[in-house]
Amino acid sequence: MRLEGRVAIVSGGGTGIGAATARLFAREGAHVVLTGRREEPIRSVAEEVGGVAVPGDAADPADVARLVGVTLDSFGRLDIVIANAALAFGGAAGDVSDESWKRTLDVNVTGPLLLARAALPSLEEHGNGAIVLVSSVSGLVSSGGSAAYVTSKTALLGLMRSLVVDYGPHGVRTNAVCPGWVVTPLGDESMDELAAERGISREAAYVLATAHVPLRRPATAEEIAACCLFLASDDASIVNGATLLADGGQMAVDVGSLASDRSSV
Repeated sequence: MRLEGRVAIVSGGGTGIGAATARLFAREGAHVVLTGRREEPIRSVAEEVGGVAVPGDAADPADVARLVGVTLDSFGRLDIVIANAALAFGGAAGDVSDESWKRTLDVNVTGPLLLARAALPSLEEHGNGAIVLVSSVSGLVSSGGSAAYVTSKTALLGLMRSLVVDYGPHGVRTNAVCPGWVVTPLGDESMDELAAERGISREAAYVLATAHVPLRRPATAEEIAACCLFLASDDASIVNGATLLADGGQMAVDVGSLASDRSSV
């Protein structure tokens, strides 16, 4: 088992990528501490995997400090941080509300910073700590009407690089995963909006959204969890500062050639 005896915090652990990561890490021998704003889902997953649930807001410094404190009280160490908690509000730069902008940046950027900062003393202690930031292809390209989300996921990659430079010398590796479309509750919400606009089913919306992705499908949460496992484990012991695309090849596509490229249809 690749994580035998290690202790991992997974934020946003109640559903989607976070829940899948918690389940996979537990199967690989880790003690898992889950956090999230909604108490019922994280307690359910924690019970399933024999972990610990610590409800809280990722953007609240007191909640984050309590999370790390409970982890150390429960297991005496902390080896891995998966910063997965995120939210998404729509709106172009001229439309997004101040409240939505601030909340997005607070949860998606400040939250991972707070968690990393609180965890770093413990991650440094054994000289083999790992932080995985769950970003997005939106950290590299932009969809329409997503100013806050795109900005936050781009900023997360900057945070990753800063952590690499400052804490790599202390034995802490930091990497980022950038998923494309993933079948999760958050993805379902987006697909339901697209389905309503086009008069199609959710499943047909996923097909439409990934029509130009070379693998022609979205990821599963379990596939992204496997990426997190690789980056958190000793299999990636020399990997530090990597941006791992988990997008089915989406970022390899030359969008300017789609109209004339027969392989895209």
